Amino acid sequence: MKQQNAIQLFEDKKVRTIWDEEQEKWFISIIDVVEILTESPNPRKYWSVLKVRLKKEGSQLATNCSQLKMQSSDGKFYKTDVADTEQLFRLIQSIPSPKAEPFKLWLAKVATERLDEMQDPELTIDRALEQYMQLGYSENWINQRLKSIEIRKELTNEWKRRGMKEGQQFATLTDIISKSWSGKTTKEYKILKGLKKENLRDNMTNTELILNMLAEASTKDISQATNPETFEENKKVANQGGNVAKVAMKELETKTGKKVVSSLNAKSLLNSNKKIG
Repeated sequence: MKQQNAIQLFEDKKVRTIWDEEQEKWFISIIDVVEILTESPNPRKYWSVLKVRLKKEGSQLATNCSQLKMQSSDGKFYKTDVADTEQLFRLIQSIPSPKAEPFKLWLAKVATERLDEMQDPELTIDRALEQYMQLGYSENWINQRLKSIEIRKELTNEWKRRGMKEGQQFATLTDIISKSWSGKTTKEYKILKGLKKENLRDNMTNTELILNMLAEASTKDISQATNPETFEENKKVANQGGNVAKVAMKELETKTGKKVVSSLNAKSLLNSNKKIG
């Protein structure tokens, strides 16, 4: 089945989700939902105890839940208990919480919005714009971020045409691009910014984001011009694309006397009452 990972927001809390195109339904991380509803410091333990209780009561809910790979706080993907929206509605009834009703309304809205977006893809951009605005990002930064999503998609489509595989090969090529222009792999970059579960691009400054876009767009253009056939050839192209942005970064740093790559992230900027970007 073809799946697409996504992060949804409920009252500024992140909820990991996967959209299954074949079944046309969301699968949602149960742990994330439990954490929101209970505000428990250990939602995994809460869910473990709840599963035992549900089984004793004769409920098939816990048994019928699936496991899908979702990204954890360490950046790696692990099998995670998930439920579709119908299962979650039943699960919520088993968790006493003042947030139960608003969460049900949110859940119904998410399901409806996705079906709407399938009919009108432009709505996907509108939803992303709304979410970033709610989080406090500046309009200028948001425009750059949405453009970066488009450029990233063009690059990954180019990699697919060259026979590159999603997962490890995509990750390796991405790290090469990042290392070439910023001097850091994706993991090193996230450590610099103090990130764990958060998305790196969502925590880049406007300038960092623009340079990363330049690196990825350059990689795509060079790939189309040189037609790399092997993984090793694609790695060389990724390095060349990253170097284009590195040249631009060094020139900018010479003019401003300031380093572009920094530890600044969305949380530190927004907590100081500034809008990122």
